[in-house]
Amino acid sequence: NPLKQAATDLAPEQDRLALARQAVEDFPHIVAVDFEMQLPRPSYTWRTMEALRHHYPENVFSLIIGADNWVNLLAEYPLLVYPREGYPILPETLPPTVQLIDAPLFPFSSTNIRARLAEGKDVEKMIPACIIDAAQRIYAPQK
Repeated sequence: NPLKQAATDLAPEQDRLALARQAVEDFPHIVAVDFEMQLPRPSYTWRTMEALRHHYPENVFSLIIGADNWVNLLAEYPLLVYPREGYPILPETLPPTVQLIDAPLFPFSSTNIRARLAEGKDVEKMIPACIIDAAQRIYAPQK
């Protein structure tokens, strides 16, 4: 965990992996893998989740996070949630460190913008004029 100081009381990674694999032997839907050991350090959860999804696209992965990490994560990094049409969120249901942004709803997303750029369509009203040329070079098909 990059948010914690280096632990000096941990067993070597390979030993911990062997213990984890042994612990889940009787659970056919749980597999202990070494993805984090193969990824750049520090180890970030999103990198691990992306690696798992890439290597096992047919599976759906869930993240289990301890209550202590959840509380610490939100204490250190408050979350701002941008509203999206079709995804109603009641602000009163959110934890204190999660805030629904009071912002206008845009009728498009970054996915829409990338798709339009890839199709050679106009994005003038979707992104700042100063980045249109660069965005077209990055996302438009090469001729």
